[in-house]
Amino acid sequence: MPRRGAKSVRPGRIRRTVSKVRHRSALSRRTLLTGALATGALTMTGNTTAWSSPTHFDNPLALRRADPHIVRHSDGAYYFTATVPTYDSVVLRRSATLQGLATAEEHILWRRHDSGEMSRHIWAPELHHVDGRWYVYFAAGSSEDIQSIRMYVLENSHPDPLAGTWVERGRISTPWDTFALDATTFEHRGVRYLSWAQREPGVETNSNLYLAPMDDPWTLGDQPVRLSMPTHDWETRGFRVNEGPAALARHGKVFLTFSASATDSNYCLGLLTASADADLLDQASWEKNPEPVFATNTGTGQYGPGHNSFTATEDGADVLVYHARPYDAEVGDPNRHTRLQTFEWKHDGSPDFGVPVPD
Repeated sequence: MPRRGAKSVRPGRIRRTVSKVRHRSALSRRTLLTGALATGALTMTGNTTAWSSPTHFDNPLALRRADPHIVRHSDGAYYFTATVPTYDSVVLRRSATLQGLATAEEHILWRRHDSGEMSRHIWAPELHHVDGRWYVYFAAGSSEDIQSIRMYVLENSHPDPLAGTWVERGRISTPWDTFALDATTFEHRGVRYLSWAQREPGVETNSNLYLAPMDDPWTLGDQPVRLSMPTHDWETRGFRVNEGPAALARHGKVFLTFSASATDSNYCLGLLTASADADLLDQASWEKNPEPVFATNTGTGQYGPGHNSFTATEDGADVLVYHARPYDAEVGDPNRHTRLQTFEWKHDGSPDFGVPVPD
């Protein structure tokens, strides 16, 4: 697929456009603002309009790489892993720059087993550095039942995740032996947490979001708390799904994005918010946005954006990492491409992701 960067807008041109907008009808104003949003020149911030000059990436960053996870380590390098369409391995790229991940060599860290557990559906790997060691969290099925998806952990004590030996630490045990995936970990105020998606017995959903403290990088330290279950219309299209959590702490708040609905064009991002001072293991501490915060946009030609992670540009701008398709497609279509875009913040301190930018 040919790649084409978004067209930049000169500040002078922006000022002239704003001047014209003031003298046009409400319909014309909406048309111009929508066009500016599509180019990345305009960010809506609360009830005001803030002009910015975001970094323009060459999107898509990686073809047929779904569920992308990018982390910038203390060595300054960016590390990128994602689901490969063959569902058979954990891969990793490294680059000194964020955009450089597009052409960086891809290394295979681990391959699926020939049979038994961890032999099918290797999904959604994430790379994390915890207490001086590297860990990969991923989901996998079994040759006996490929849909018996569970969460697993790999560990590497070498300072370089592309060197050393990856050791299987096994399955993450939860209170229920049910469909579970999309494990992510984060630390907040001295406590390390695991968040993930799981099907809970007796609850009529495909998956809900859970949070628990950790004793070590592969062991829960206490009973999990259910943070969210799909109840809104936009969370229940095709399937009743909350999955793919990603944590971000800013402005005295902790945010947890998640993906909802079927993995076709209905796929979208939701948002949970808690005060940084709150007890994160109390469900009442979290508030869910009543509407999705990032969704299909036919104007920019991006469908089913979701399963995100967060990173930052070399100069510190916040970046949303996600996958999307460049056309409307059914569940199972493999052309979910990794994409990047910077985002802004609203006056209330919450993230403003805008719309998926065009290729």
